This record gives sequence, C-alpha cells and structure tokens, in this order.
Amino acid sequence: MTDRTRPAGSGAVLGWTLLSAVAPGAAHLRAGWRRTGLALLGGYALLLLGVLWLVLAADGDLAGWLIHSSAWLTAAMAAAAVLGLGWFALVVHSFLVLLPGRLPQRGQLLTGVAAGLLSVAVVVPFAATAQLLWVSDRTIDSVFNQPTEPQAGEREPADPWAARTRVNLLLLGGDADDNRTGVRTDSMNVASIDVKTGNTVLFSLPRNLENVRFPPGSPMAKRFPDGFRLPTDAAGGRSDLLNSVWEYADAHPEIFGGRKGQGAQALMDTIGYTLGLEIDWYALVNMWGFARLIDAIGGVTIHVEQDVVFGKYNEGLVKAGTRKLKGADAMWYARSRTFSDDFTRMRRQRCVMGALLREADPTTVLTRFNGIALATKELVRTDIPRPMLEHLVPLALKVKNAKVTSVQFVPPLINTGYPDWAKIRTVTAKALKDSVTPKPVVASAAPSPSASPPASAKATPKPKPSDVAAPKDLTDGCGTL
Repeated sequence: MTDRTRPAGSGAVLGWTLLSAVAPGAAHLRAGWRRTGLALLGGYALLLLGVLWLVLAADGDLAGWLIHSSAWLTAAMAAAAVLGLGWFALVVHSFLVLLPGRLPQRGQLLTGVAAGLLSVAVVVPFAATAQLLWVSDRTIDSVFNQPTEPQAGEREPADPWAARTRVNLLLLGGDADDNRTGVRTDSMNVASIDVKTGNTVLFSLPRNLENVRFPPGSPMAKRFPDGFRLPTDAAGGRSDLLNSVWEYADAHPEIFGGRKGQGAQALMDTIGYTLGLEIDWYALVNMWGFARLIDAIGGVTIHVEQDVVFGKYNEGLVKAGTRKLKGADAMWYARSRTFSDDFTRMRRQRCVMGALLREADPTTVLTRFNGIALATKELVRTDIPRPMLEHLVPLALKVKNAKVTSVQFVPPLINTGYPDWAKIRTVTAKALKDSVTPKPVVASAAPSPSASPPASAKATPKPKPSDVAAPKDLTDGCGTL
C-alpha cells in the first residue's frame, strides 16, 4: 500500500499529475486530500454521464439544435473556454498538492517544466473546440438567412415536418463570375427527401429545356402565357432556356411590380410547377467555389470513363482512369461540354455529387473544418432560415445513410425542345412513390415444359424505353472505384 506521508519522487509526481489530467482528483487522493479528490472524481463522472446521455438522447438532433441559434453556439464557446481554464487550474493544483518543492533541485526543474507543458496541452482541445464553434457561427451567419420577427402570438412549430411527408430542396449550380453579369443556373436538381426515412430522389433538369411554362397567374406567366420564348440573338443562340429564368427575372423587375431580386423565387416556382412539387428552399452553389470546397476536403476520387477535354482552346485534359481529382479538374470534369453534350455533363455532375457525399465523412470535415468553412462562405447562397437548421441537420444525417436515387429528364425520356409537361409530372410522381414503396416479390411456380398458354391469352406489351424512368442510384454509370 502506498505511504501517502512519504514525499513522492520525480517519477511519481509526473505520473500522478498526468493521471489527474484524465482522471481529476487522482493526485489529490494520493496527497491525502480525500474529500477534494472524491468531489473531483464524482463531478467528472457526472460530467461524462451527462455528455453521454446528451449525445445518445439527442443523436443527430444535437448538431441541429446547437447550430440553429447563434446564442447556443456562443454559450458552447463560453463553456469550452471555462472548461479549458478549469482543466488548466486542475493540472496546476494537482501538481502542487504533490509537494514538488520537497524534490531535489533537478527534480523540481524537471517536474515543473513537464507539468507546465501538460497544463498548456490540456487547454488545446478546448481552445480548438471554441475556435471551431466560432468559425461555425460566422460561417452559418454568412450563408443562412436570419429569421424575420414573428408576428404577435405566432409560435414556431415544434416539429415542422408533422403535417408533411417530404421536403423539396432546389440545388443549383451557377456560373456567376467577376467578368460575367447575372446568374445562369447550368445545373438544376431537386432533392425530394422523405422526412421519415431520409430516402431521397434527385430530379435533374437540363439547362436547355425550352418553352418553359410558368405557374398560372404568376407575373412570368402573364408575360409569357405561351411559354418562355425570346428572339434569338445575333449568333443564333437562345437566352430563353430554363437556365436563363433566374437571370431574366432579375433583369426585369418591372414584371414584378418593381421588386428586385426575384430571380430565385421565379426559378423555384417554375421548377416546382414543372415537376408538380412545392419547392421549400433553394441553395445556389457557385461552381468555382465548389472547386475550392473539393480542394478543402482533399479532392474526390472519380472514375473518368474517357478523356475529358476542356478550355477555351481545348488545351485542358482530364485523363481517363480512376484517380483523385483536385477541385479545378473535378470542376472541369463536371462542366465541360467539349466533344460532349449537356446530358453527358449532367451524368458527370451526378458522379461528382456522389463522390463528394462519399468522401465528406465526419473525420474529414472535422480535420479540415477551417478550409471547408472558408470555401462554404464563398460557395453557397440560400434562402434557408437559420432556425430551420435544427430540423434540417438531422434530416441530412438520415439522407447520408439512406437510399438516394435519381431521375434525369433527358432524351429519350424527354425531348428538351418540345417537352411533354404532363409526362414530366407523371414520372416525378411515380419516382417518389417508388422511393417509399418497396417492390413486392412475387413467388410463382415454374411452368412445366409441356405447359402452354391458353389460346385466349394475350402477351402484355412492353413499355417503350422512352416511357420508362426507373430511378437510378446516384452513382449509377459512374464506373467502379
């Protein structure tokens, strides 16, 4: 049994001080401070149990609850700072109660330096946590809308999904740049998410969809009752495709009674009407900011099925093969139409999305958080209110582990020059139904070789390929990694 009345040696002082950094109170018990040691150990155990209960009880809701309000993040930062200072004081006091002054001069110097380094080291995790929370708060504030003041007597619903089954997010890739005016949305996808399971259907709409129809009674429908149609430009090009709706609405505020900045809402209404869905919010991704995000996570691994040429003079090349692409190459792989077409590009964009979902795991996000946060501030523009993050973050975690399928409205399914609007809505409705309804497995006995069908039986005609739109996994057609 250890004699607590005998001064500890240098090794014992260091050992007990180190143990106290992970088990507060251990050094105090060794030094005979029984009540203090037991109180510290008991408080530490309660703290661990509280954190464990919070994590297990809240699960994915914890992150959403924490970041939906700046006040909670500020409180968490303050708590991290207090705990860091408390742990610093704990290590110092644990060292002092072991009476290092009784050691020889050399032992005092050695243990003092080691204890000083240890007391600083235990503060680092808390400081890193506080810094991460601070960056998170600044990033979230710069990306997400602040809520408007609620009306008198109005209360935010505890569960916004209680009366609905799906959330529909419009995900846009824009080509805004310093040397270009307006926003052209060259990548348009609607993620329709089942709020219970997280199962998601991604509907991809081509940029070159013509004669776009607008919701009846809307300002754009009054201006274009027969569909979005403008005269061709001098070079014979068109500026009235689906990807020009946002830009056109922003450039013509007179259509909206003088209100400016109506492009986002006009495009949400248009795409929602096209699919037969109500779009809840949009997120516009700057395509070159997206490249910076890919760099921030360390690149994405993609199977390039054939050489992809890019550049103004076709001077760039993403070589075929399976490799980890940096942001610029991944962006060109997703965007280039050289020796290709819009529909092939849509498939490649889907492959990049799948690769990003696969590689943006929690460990990568945490270890590269500052770079990801900086890229995100330059990347995303959205109308999602910050308080909704409390509910959207848990939903996003469900999507991460759920089934994600996709439908692309491209030929032969849809003729982009003369779209069948009713068919688009029918295909959309069927894809959503299939995403939540498992296909039944029909068991039947195999017919004997001698059996023959009745003469009156008629063969069921097979549907044409152009009439079928089986939802695909997000990374179908992206090659094997």
